[in-house]
Amino acid sequence: MRVLVVNAGSSTLKLSLIDEDDATIGGHELATPGERIDPAALRTAIEDLADADAVGHRIVHGGERFLTPVPIDAEVESALRELTDLAPLHQPKSLAAFDAVSKELPDLPAVACFDTAFHATIPPAAATYALPQEWRERWPLRRYGFHGLSHAWVARRAAQLVGREEDKALRIVSCHLGAGGSLCAILGGRSVETTMGFTPLEGLVMATRSGSVDPGLVLWLTDGRLSADTVSDGLEHHSGLLGLAGTADMREVLERAERGDERAAVALEVYLHRLRAGIAAMTASLSGIDVLAFTGGVGERSAEVRARAVCGLEFLGVGVDEARNRAASADTAISADDARVQTLVVTAREDLEVAQQTRSALDLGGSLGHGTE
Repeated sequence: MRVLVVNAGSSTLKLSLIDEDDATIGGHELATPGERIDPAALRTAIEDLADADAVGHRIVHGGERFLTPVPIDAEVESALRELTDLAPLHQPKSLAAFDAVSKELPDLPAVACFDTAFHATIPPAAATYALPQEWRERWPLRRYGFHGLSHAWVARRAAQLVGREEDKALRIVSCHLGAGGSLCAILGGRSVETTMGFTPLEGLVMATRSGSVDPGLVLWLTDGRLSADTVSDGLEHHSGLLGLAGTADMREVLERAERGDERAAVALEVYLHRLRAGIAAMTASLSGIDVLAFTGGVGERSAEVRARAVCGLEFLGVGVDEARNRAASADTAISADDARVQTLVVTAREDLEVAQQTRSALDLGGSLGHGTE
């Protein structure tokens, strides 16, 4: 029941070994320049970790077919490769990691755990784009949502922290704020709305990604002004905080804004404006809110972002205590005493979510616990 969790990021490959009690036995983070995985370094890392019983892979996109974690066989592997065009920046890295780890551990069962799967429960009203029927019938054009493994963990952990694990009416707004950022509205452990869509570009302002922009603006740029590849690269890698402030690092944005740097101040306000509006929209989709949870690198580490994100949301019953917010670490409550909504800081543990889902898919005693169909 020990699970080796494999998480292929943009420039690193993270390996974590989780035991049957969800304790982390060990881990390694390998650099993967140009998506190249060094076989010798991978072999050394795997040998350094204790024996595993199964491997759980974080896969970004499951398309419309994969709505739950699934053991990987030849048919599943082929189907995952066919989904590459839906996530050309992310899927190849996950599949390269699968190939490399499987070569080292060919006898261990492997399970694919999907970032899109948690959002399979969002209703048609939230998932459907108002596009021509012919397009929607020809191609899988819908809002998929991402960061699902992180939001699924928040759903599980936040319910534990507030003592409402079995409450099917518990309303959580999960804020995953890191280099990428997304919000999720969670009702009784199930996703009912999220900010990312067909791709991870939609929604919040992020480190280098634009978030939502007018599609007409994109059409205008590609109408003889810039190539589609240039626009795609700009939206993915040169927008967001980087495009506004000249840096993708929120810590630097905050420091420069504090010193009076106008570009940084504007970038921060744009970021927070979209974040506040998103939290309010997620609350509306839930017809109210019981828990507001912050996770991810920025969500966990920046007391200022948390405080300023909830400023103006008092009408929702949200409020944070300044001292608790400043001192927050790990899984803790930062709510003001008179706030109706419980505000939490939740440590991102996608590795534990992958381990749980892997056990469930292999019937090794795990429990999904978030209502995935």
